[in-house]
Amino acid sequence: MNKYLIIALFIMIASLDETYAQSSVAFHVSFSEPQAHYADIEMTLDGNTADFTEVKMPVWAPGSYLVREFSKNVESFSAQGADKKALTTVKLNKNTWRIDNPSRGAIKINYRVYCFEISVRTSFVDEAHAFLSPTGIFMYPADKINMPVTVSVTPFKDWKKISTGLDVVSGKANTFRAKDFDILFDTPLEIGNQDVFEFDAAGVHHEVAMVGGGNYDKLRLAEDMKRIIEKESAIYGENPNKKYVFIVHNYQKGGGGLEHLNSTVLGASRLAYSTDKGYKSFLGLVAHEYFHLWNVKRLRPKALGPFDYSNENYTRELWIAEGFTAYYDNLILCHTAAYTPEKYLEVLCEDINIVSNQPGAKVQPVTESSFDAWIKYYRPNENSKNTGISYYNKGAVLGAMLDLEILHATNAKTGLAEVMKAMYDEYYKKQQRGYTGEEFKAMAEKMSGLNLDNFYRDYVNGTSPIQYGVHLGHAGLTIINDNEGSSKLSTGLTLSATTAKLTITGVERASAAWIGGLNVNDELIAADGNRINDKAELDNLLSFKKAGDKMEMLVARDGLIKKCVITLKTDDTAKYRIVADKNATAAQMQIRKKWLGL
Repeated sequence: MNKYLIIALFIMIASLDETYAQSSVAFHVSFSEPQAHYADIEMTLDGNTADFTEVKMPVWAPGSYLVREFSKNVESFSAQGADKKALTTVKLNKNTWRIDNPSRGAIKINYRVYCFEISVRTSFVDEAHAFLSPTGIFMYPADKINMPVTVSVTPFKDWKKISTGLDVVSGKANTFRAKDFDILFDTPLEIGNQDVFEFDAAGVHHEVAMVGGGNYDKLRLAEDMKRIIEKESAIYGENPNKKYVFIVHNYQKGGGGLEHLNSTVLGASRLAYSTDKGYKSFLGLVAHEYFHLWNVKRLRPKALGPFDYSNENYTRELWIAEGFTAYYDNLILCHTAAYTPEKYLEVLCEDINIVSNQPGAKVQPVTESSFDAWIKYYRPNENSKNTGISYYNKGAVLGAMLDLEILHATNAKTGLAEVMKAMYDEYYKKQQRGYTGEEFKAMAEKMSGLNLDNFYRDYVNGTSPIQYGVHLGHAGLTIINDNEGSSKLSTGLTLSATTAKLTITGVERASAAWIGGLNVNDELIAADGNRINDKAELDNLLSFKKAGDKMEMLVARDGLIKKCVITLKTDDTAKYRIVADKNATAAQMQIRKKWLGL
């Protein structure tokens, strides 16, 4: 390296350090009572020019579309001025505090956060470790969300490690920086004694922080995760990170994940790595959250950034952002040979069965499901299956069907992956903004030569049954409903048995029970004069009936005995499987090979 290049590099680094050094927002995090689940936060604001300042706590975490009211966990809020005298503070609304500062000097704010909710999107602190989900920990000045931020951490007692995607401040122990609050809020921290292993993939250094123990094999995991990362990076033609951090929380029973710009938080079951199902489930979670590195964190619907952290951010495109990611997480496992093609088609059928058998799929379009995520997806009730459909399940199914349509139209030269890359190049890299639903449709049409008006009218904005046979047929595949023609009867009830009673927990729309007036929370006592103690006894009675027969149900509702007469109907639940056509044409085989990565 010549001396001029070295000088230029030092100037660039010095300039960067000076930018962060001038930051007017700094945090210090410590843990005086971790056993009681508290994080102690000190927030320093410099360069104040007004006689009051307002700070706010986000109400939600990007990637998890629910207002969670993180400010509910804040207590002991106080502030002092440069002279160390107490300043007057007042809470203006649920997540905003005002600090009067007549001297207009530096302000130091102190508050505590109660951290005792186990999930990938909420903070948790105990004597063993601290997981900090930033939107529930750090407040932001209402007028300075774009300012650089520094975070220093004092680990508790013998905690020795900090895993985070934040940049390290050189020369300062346990100190990190973010160019603005959007980056800070998108970068969680794990503090403790986590088991860390590292590997390189797609030109990026990866750190995996395993918390809570487990029977995982680090070498095996590194190899399989590397294959997933490189396959997904190949779709988009690049991996935009220099470093990526996996924070994995291992519980007795765990699951779920939350994507971030250069990291992810995963929940796993600590003893499931030794089973094929548990291990593949974990790899699928890795594939899902890593795919979000592009789809959502960079290639995003227009509404999802810049964020409003105090209110809902509505979009009708979660079926693309989340649903297509759910499609690719399983497909990538097929492309990396973690799944056989037969296993992948079996997994795809699981989503197909959910969409086909859920009554709400006939009621709610997937775009509406996306829009209503804020009030429905994370708050299901006993009637949710009758009124809605998940943008994950239906989005994954539509991703598969659209992929097959594009492959068919282009003679297997172009698929959905090429559309995703084109969208990434156009809207993230070139235009540097989010896309609209119309723009995604236009790109898919441009790349495929298809007119997708009917696809969108029927499947995306409508609730028409998906013609699986047509779309799968392009790849020489046939879908079979093993329950077709079955005479099995169904009441449409979901039952929960306890030692004391048999309770109705669900009533399927348009079922015999729905029409006959049975309710959730009814205690089922008897049917046709026979005492019913469990579902098996009810099924036994049904075996002597036929469609159209009456059945008298005796229930207790709010302490009162009630009779309901239902007219039995045939169980129309579908059970699909996909089989290969032995007489598939060369063109169909070409599509199948491209689709399944054979």
